[in-house]
Amino acid sequence: MRKGILLAAAAFGLTFSAAAKAVPVLDCPLGRQPLSTQSPLADVLSVPAGKAVVEAASPGLAHAMMHPFGGGALPPGFDRIVTPRSVLVMLGKTDPALTARLDRDLARVRLSNADVAIRCRTYDHDRPAIPADLARPAILVFGKITGFRDSPSVNAAEAALKGIAARHGWGIVFTDRGGVFNAADLARFDAVVWNNVSGDALTIPQRAAFRRYVENGGGYAGIHGSGGDPQFFWDWYADTLIGARFIGHPMAPQFQEARVVVDDRAHPAARGLPGEWRMTEEWYSFDRSVRPLPRTRVLASLDETTYKPGKGFGHDMAMGDHPIAWSRCLSRGRSFYTAIGHRPENYSQPESLQLLDQGIMWAMGLSPEGCATK
Repeated sequence: MRKGILLAAAAFGLTFSAAAKAVPVLDCPLGRQPLSTQSPLADVLSVPAGKAVVEAASPGLAHAMMHPFGGGALPPGFDRIVTPRSVLVMLGKTDPALTARLDRDLARVRLSNADVAIRCRTYDHDRPAIPADLARPAILVFGKITGFRDSPSVNAAEAALKGIAARHGWGIVFTDRGGVFNAADLARFDAVVWNNVSGDALTIPQRAAFRRYVENGGGYAGIHGSGGDPQFFWDWYADTLIGARFIGHPMAPQFQEARVVVDDRAHPAARGLPGEWRMTEEWYSFDRSVRPLPRTRVLASLDETTYKPGKGFGHDMAMGDHPIAWSRCLSRGRSFYTAIGHRPENYSQPESLQLLDQGIMWAMGLSPEGCATK
């Protein structure tokens, strides 16, 4: 069985380290779930029987799904953060009969362990080395990106986080290994910062460990792309930890200057910020305003009259009430998210850098005002 898994993986250009060869990852969240048009596109097309279903439904459709933009290919990693159903919409193929046939035939695909290993190929069980003398308080910066990677954003955020930690004397560890999400390793950190993470990253046990960590008093800080996938495959992360789902951003033009309004200057994350400022950014829109959600405080929002939200990704980008940074209390834990952070320049822009700095500090539980137990 092990040999079969490795041979199947090799056929798709996958490699495993010597340790991983003995124990390929088989516990990713979607690994054994039936295929459907709501699965990641990469899962459907990487499982041979899944790709065969797509081709049987419409010859050439598999190739078209990877080239939906007038024949232009999806950016690297996008096949992990879109679904066949969403790509069919991009292609203008909205025939319900086609979608129904694909779902029916994909559900009949019997997944072998080799198929599961292929679907789980971007996950890992690797535990990074954490310095024994790690200073406390400390932050873990997680950068496992299996979807879309915008390297300038990631690199600028990393530099900013190093500067923030140095100014405060915090310990800081950077890793792209999902194996760090276990109770013992997470206990060494006061907050976990997700640096523009895109694509599903954690196995089932790792998800559970992270959720327990947050709900039992740990902190989360998410930056820009960490809340910006077209599709999420972890409901708790999108709907509870962050509280809203990304629906898109303007495309004409993509980057626009807008007025940022500080809503809650009494919150530790926004203390000392001016009442407003203007900046140019790739402005995210979401499926809802988080303002009505329990134990949620909007820190900053966008004045939509100062830029053109427009349409994109099949949605109207105008939200009316348009939060852009907020905090949430989850049991005893803390969640801070800022959608600012695509343009590298914005990691040194004074107001957004101050918001990021103070938001992480609040997520770490270092501010006078935290989250009461509920």
